[in-house]
Amino acid sequence: MTEDKNIKVIKASSNELDLVAELFDKYRVFYGQPSNVEEGKKFIQERMKNDQSVILLAVEIETNSLRPLGFVQLYPTFSSVAMKKRWILNDLYVDQSVRRKGVAKTLMQKAKEYALETGANGLTLETAKDNYTAQRLYESIGYEKDDECFHYHISLQ
Repeated sequence: MTEDKNIKVIKASSNELDLVAELFDKYRVFYGQPSNVEEGKKFIQERMKNDQSVILLAVEIETNSLRPLGFVQLYPTFSSVAMKKRWILNDLYVDQSVRRKGVAKTLMQKAKEYALETGANGLTLETAKDNYTAQRLYESIGYEKDDECFHYHISLQ
C-alpha cells in the first residue's frame, strides 16, 4: 500500500460495527452467500461482545468519517503440542475499489504483528485450491503450504 497518512489499520470495536458489517456482507456475497447485512452485523457483534474474534480494519480517513477498505478476522485457537496460542486468519476481504493497491498485504502484516503482540506462535489460514491470487499473496509474505497434513471437515447442518 502506498504510504498514505489517511489510511490506517485499526482493531475494530463496536464503534466500527457498521463499517465492518458493510465489508463482511460483501465478503459473504463474494463466497456465494445471499446479502444480509443485518444478520452479518449480528454475527460480528456477537463475536466482538464475547471476545471470540479480533477484526483488523483498514480504513481511509476522510473528512469527519472513515471509509472501510478491507478487513481480516482472526479467531483464537491453541496448540496443545506447542502449548501456545495460535490465530486462525479466517477471513480476509478487500473492497473491489482498492484491490491491487497493497491493502491485503498491509492487513496480513498487521495480523502478523498482532499475533506476535499476543504471544502466539503462529497464524494459520486456508484458501481454495484455485485461488491463485491469494496463494501468491500468502507465499510472497512467508506463508508456507502444508504438505504434511490433510485437513478434514464434517458438515453438521
